[in-house]
Amino acid sequence: MVEPEHPRLSIVRQCELVSISRSGFYHLSSGETALNLALMRLVDAQFLETPWYGSRQMVRHLRREGYSVGRKRVRRLMARMGLAPI
Repeated sequence: MVEPEHPRLSIVRQCELVSISRSGFYHLSSGETALNLALMRLVDAQFLETPWYGSRQMVRHLRREGYSVGRKRVRRLMARMGLAPI
């Protein structure tokens, strides 16, 4: 929505008009790491088999698979994927 090369409106003014901050315009999100994407695939596969697994049980499963993960990380990834136990 913001055109950096606009001939008449500065970036500051364009950001004001669309109600975003300039830092929000310049910020590039880095996305998820390769490890997090691999963990998300494993969580998704296990969740299809055991939809009652919450973050604690999923952490135990991932640790048995050899990954060193914490509950907060798994909880964040499950929330990002929209997974909630039954």
